[in-house]
Amino acid sequence: MKKILLTLFVVIFTTNLSAQQFDLSAELRPRYENTFGIKTLRTKGQEANNFVSQRTRINFDFKQDKLKFKVSLQNVRVWGDVSTLSADDNATALHEAWGEAVLSEKISLKLGRQEISYDDQRIFGSVGWAQQARSHDAFLAKFTPNKNHKIDVGIAYNSDSQAALDTGYSNAAGYKTFQYAWYHGDFNKFGLSFLLLNTGIEFEDANDNNKLTVDFMQTVGPRFTYKSGDFKANAAAYFQTGKIVDTDVSASYFAANFGYKINDNFSAGIGGEYLSGTDMNDTSGKIKSFSPLFGTNHKFNGWMDYFYVGNHANNVGLTDLSATISYKKDKFSAKIIPHFFSSAADVIDMNGDKMEANLGTEIDFTLGYKLSNTISLNAGYSKMFATETMEAIKGGDKDANNSWGWVMFTFKPKLFSYSPPPVE
Repeated sequence: MKKILLTLFVVIFTTNLSAQQFDLSAELRPRYENTFGIKTLRTKGQEANNFVSQRTRINFDFKQDKLKFKVSLQNVRVWGDVSTLSADDNATALHEAWGEAVLSEKISLKLGRQEISYDDQRIFGSVGWAQQARSHDAFLAKFTPNKNHKIDVGIAYNSDSQAALDTGYSNAAGYKTFQYAWYHGDFNKFGLSFLLLNTGIEFEDANDNNKLTVDFMQTVGPRFTYKSGDFKANAAAYFQTGKIVDTDVSASYFAANFGYKINDNFSAGIGGEYLSGTDMNDTSGKIKSFSPLFGTNHKFNGWMDYFYVGNHANNVGLTDLSATISYKKDKFSAKIIPHFFSSAADVIDMNGDKMEANLGTEIDFTLGYKLSNTISLNAGYSKMFATETMEAIKGGDKDANNSWGWVMFTFKPKLFSYSPPPVE
């Protein structure tokens, strides 16, 4: 880590100061969490888990003529997981390292390790809540015909090593390859996005001597937005087809959200999401469970991460009805969001009987205060009121205290910035 930082500083201070702009910024984000059943129901008598995690980043952004360039180094740790002598600290990684060639005012090419985020981050997102976040090794071609329209085309192809043969079951990225095209257009009060994504998943084919094979799943769909005065709305629909691990896929997603700004301080909203699932007694041999793939899933379906945050894949799906009440004044903000969860497909009990679809209710509450332009404090508390159906899916005890509390400081200073004076 020290050698990498030293190299960056040498680059910065030996760079020709005729450069258009370069910025050196940082982020330090410690977060305390008290978990009593996050992601899954806890059992009675199970002790709470208390820990402090921390993300530390150094970001170097550079622009010159036809070039844009960024390097972001990060260290992610839990307080206490490294010796006080720091001899065994291996938690540093390269979060972003990309270059962008600006070919014209309308076309640019971006290559390297980068965050990919679109729209509300449901399918592609940066996963910023997670201390490690998400970035991809990818190539992007960006076309902006005018200020109201954008088109991105992206390609990723992952390998385990430079060896002639991949010997692993799957690569570290979690997918072998993807190709996508994304369009966004603004039309007065309306916005339209459209995504076409082809994702290749590598697996060992048992029907072909365990040969490494890539199956492809397609995700296709539009997203609409509307804003007029104090009212705003959005809706989306995505469909998945193709194959995963030699199994046909037929899944769907629908969402709609409505918001209204009551006055300068209060806002309210309601919304709903449907992610298709597979019945527990389904015999079709198809995957009918929708996968949000590379989305920022913590942002959706409750902050206790019971659904689609490293879990709930190929399951009974989800219907999530939610409401939001927000308050903001000066440096202070507050928000409360109740979620009403139910399964999208049939849940079957041990006797073979169909259970009720209701999974439970989660209530999320958060507070925020901006101490300065570079320092913010946020805290939250969430509680899950689960049902027997949730217990059947997740295990644990629905009557146990399933809750989660957290407090987080975020420091985001700009360490150095240079822009040449305007030419007179």
